[in-house]
Amino acid sequence: MIYDYIKEHYKEAEPIFFSDLEKGSISKSALNQQLKKLCEKGLLQKYDTGIYFLPKKTRLKSVIGPNADMVARYRFISRGDNVDGFYGGNSFANQLGITTQVPMVVEIISNNTHSSNREVRIGDRRFYVRRPVVPVTKENVYVLQMLELLKNLDVYLDYSYEVARDKFAEYITVHGIKRSDVNLYIRKYPVIIFKYYYELELDYVLA
Repeated sequence: MIYDYIKEHYKEAEPIFFSDLEKGSISKSALNQQLKKLCEKGLLQKYDTGIYFLPKKTRLKSVIGPNADMVARYRFISRGDNVDGFYGGNSFANQLGITTQVPMVVEIISNNTHSSNREVRIGDRRFYVRRPVVPVTKENVYVLQMLELLKNLDVYLDYSYEVARDKFAEYITVHGIKRSDVNLYIRKYPVIIFKYYYELELDYVLA
């Protein structure tokens, strides 16, 4: 039964995508019927089109489910040991600490999109999803995220290059990015990226 599979593979309040469940031997129509019955019994709840979750009850008996950011992360960035994308643009610039801007639309670079770029609405949140220059993996995710930001640095930078250099240096150290990693991918990006790379003197930071 599909419910046993869901209970075994998913935690409470975790997004469950119809497209993942559909990969089994059950037909689409039969799967729809089973999920509908589980929702009617209160064993499952629908978050949005094609997205379900096992309801988590609080002490006050209210139900907790996933939020939009969690759904976006599971769909486009990472789930379990799989890494398929990363945050870009102002979203990552803010995380890195080189801008104070908080984006209204969260930018994500992901393998899990069929078009080159598109806006996706999940719940009450908007996400702008783009394809990466090369497929994202666990091994290259951090260097690609850094290079994506570098290619348009002046668009996002609210501070001096000295501040940016320190932030990038910290990021490089934390994630163990090497010069050989950068050399492998930097030519996949526009030539302007070399300007920012040398302006920030990142070659001296990389091992």
